[in-house]
Amino acid sequence: MDKRKARILVVDDEPGHVVMLKALLGKWQYLVTGAASGEEAVDLVREKSFDLVLMDVCMGGMDGITALKAIKSHNPAIPVLIMTAYSTVPSAVDALKSGAYDYLLKPLDFDSLRETLDGALEHILSDGSGSPKEGETQSTPRASTNILGNSEAMRTMKELIRTVAPTEATVLITGKSGTGKELVARAIHTLSKRADAPLVTVNCAALSENLLESELFGHEKGAFTGADRKREGRFFHANTGTIFLDEIGEISLPLQAKLLRVIQQREIQRVGSDKTFIVDVRIIGATNRDLREEVAAGRFREDLYYRLNVLHVRVPSLVERVEDIPLLAQHFLRVMAKKHNKDIKGFTPAALDRFLRYPWPGNVRELENAVEQTVILLNSQYVDESNLPPILRETPVLPEGGLPEDNRAMLDGKLEDVEREAILHTLRLVNDSKTEAAERLGISRKTLYAKLKRYGMQ
Repeated sequence: MDKRKARILVVDDEPGHVVMLKALLGKWQYLVTGAASGEEAVDLVREKSFDLVLMDVCMGGMDGITALKAIKSHNPAIPVLIMTAYSTVPSAVDALKSGAYDYLLKPLDFDSLRETLDGALEHILSDGSGSPKEGETQSTPRASTNILGNSEAMRTMKELIRTVAPTEATVLITGKSGTGKELVARAIHTLSKRADAPLVTVNCAALSENLLESELFGHEKGAFTGADRKREGRFFHANTGTIFLDEIGEISLPLQAKLLRVIQQREIQRVGSDKTFIVDVRIIGATNRDLREEVAAGRFREDLYYRLNVLHVRVPSLVERVEDIPLLAQHFLRVMAKKHNKDIKGFTPAALDRFLRYPWPGNVRELENAVEQTVILLNSQYVDESNLPPILRETPVLPEGGLPEDNRAMLDGKLEDVEREAILHTLRLVNDSKTEAAERLGISRKTLYAKLKRYGMQ
């Protein structure tokens, strides 16, 4: 980022001071916007992208410290410089504690102002996300669950996980593709009394009906063509532990009946065998489908649904936890920089602002993928807006609080309508390439084709 092209927001309820600073900073080749109040400043930051905020502490209405906190809660990467008179230095100290980069005394010394601006703009290029550094822990308890997020939605979900985990009840995890349902399953297992026993994961959507049955329950030698030896199934290997059945909504009706028997009687039967075996396994299922609708449509057994849905954990979509995006983005940046041997410091406010306003149809998985693409192609230490993948730069961004204006009508419809529009939009962006669309949406090709068929788009 060219510091002399930085976008600066000047906030002061004295119009003359704003005019003077706009002229001075403009002479220094900064791009300057003025605001006459804290309320206006917060609104502008939510509407536009700024690289730095220069703000007075003492203003009528919303004061500088309150505005500072609101700005930082929206985009923690934006450095905020506070202006204060000698008599209000204690307020400036409070501002520093609230996340201000530095404070300047009025009347301003212009040399000091320029030096501080340069320092602040250099600072934003190094880990400005406000996320924990390597080795630091989350403020939430039980950080060992590896679930990042401090938003209200995530705090509620993590508290539910801590309540659910110690029980022996079957758990159904629901959420859109890419939200992290497997992480939730692992957290439940880790915090359960079965933590020292195996956690076995099965992707039910990845195998045909016959192969999935063999994978789950095992088979005898000669049970079918290619069965040249006896094989123990995943339930057998999960004995005394937990089995995680991902995409459980994809299981066929005949196999659902056999799974129901396992839940009810704790018995498994290998393919090609008459013998039954008792297993002690806790079952966790996950799906991105609405199983109640699947039951109504006759595609999922009602009795199995109620057996699975003893305890229900819903994983929020990324657009429901926007405040977690800086934390997640910086975490993935560190991970991917280390993976690809890159020396990368952090995001600029403009780059992070794009992350905050993008709709993320592929959720956390898409965010991780976007960060990895950026890291691989980056030739500098800092991620600016121009370094982001094309889809983040080209897709209309979300305004504060929701979908683009031309899509707001979707809010009155079902989530399926939103998903359908996201798929259509992604297909248009990739010239109808199913493989690339599935990758950008964070789902498998098989799942994409199933959704296309379900929505009558094939």
